[in-house]
Amino acid sequence: MKENKSVLKKITDSREASLLIVLIVLCIVISLRSPSFMTLKSISDMLKNNAVIMIMTLGMLGVLLIGGIDISIASTLAFSGMSVGMLMKYGMVQNTFVLFLIAIGIGALCGLLIGLIISRGKVLPIIATMGFMYIYRGLAYIIANSQWASAENLGTFKDFALGSVLGVNNVIIVMVICYIIFFIVMKWTKVGRMVYAVGSNREAAQISGINTANVELMVYTVMGTLSGLCGALAVSIYSSAQPNMLYGREMDVIAACVIGGVSMTGGRGSVAGALLGSLILAIIAKALPLVGIEAIAQNTVKGVIILVVIVLNVITQRVMDKNNLKGREM
Repeated sequence: MKENKSVLKKITDSREASLLIVLIVLCIVISLRSPSFMTLKSISDMLKNNAVIMIMTLGMLGVLLIGGIDISIASTLAFSGMSVGMLMKYGMVQNTFVLFLIAIGIGALCGLLIGLIISRGKVLPIIATMGFMYIYRGLAYIIANSQWASAENLGTFKDFALGSVLGVNNVIIVMVICYIIFFIVMKWTKVGRMVYAVGSNREAAQISGINTANVELMVYTVMGTLSGLCGALAVSIYSSAQPNMLYGREMDVIAACVIGGVSMTGGRGSVAGALLGSLILAIIAKALPLVGIEAIAQNTVKGVIILVVIVLNVITQRVMDKNNLKGREM
């Protein structure tokens, strides 16, 4: 009996454990309705098609941890993706590695500019990123000049998303590498500790000698860098570059973080939670058509499921806080 209570306590004390249970239950329910869902190919396709959102969720984790927000990320992705698409269309650059570097560089500059406006200019993140959302999306349309890059213009670049190493798709490998790097940085490095410190108590962090403006600048630059990387990945995955790429999908990135237990007020969240949140979102997106829900109703059902998961997450957090208070009293 005591062992059962101990296991239950561990589950209620761990946000990630409760999310994992939700993830498993979702998979079981969907598999009962559609047995093909849990096949290796189905899982691989799901991860590849959602890798862009899953990678950007890491950047958003850092932004939300310091109490910020960035709604310009889909526009940054479109700007960087459209840039490399046009470079290939007009034969200026054809090397895949160089094109990825260009996209990453563009994204990093976009994030750096946002970070400077917020950290040095003291502009509210929601206002600054809203402005840049329109600016970067507009630049994507300007670069496109009423054109778009199709599969025939992309040469060997589109083959990157089709290639694999030891049977694992290249896009999935990039995503896994990003998660491993972030997990190490956020859990075991000084940089990770500074991000959490700024989000938990900015004034206390400043008093302890942390340059909060530099931390702020860093997280927005990293967010932009990942958006640039995802711009190149999106072009390769979908074999096209269009200025309206992933329009509105920044909300999916934020939703993945919130589902994963990342606090929008800062200081609370984890890479594991972000991963589980983005996986839950990916599974929902993949499952809705499989279980026969019509396209017109999918957003409504998706919203309801997200809301239920978030409510469960809030309840778990309250139980955790209550247990922590009891521990202090003892």
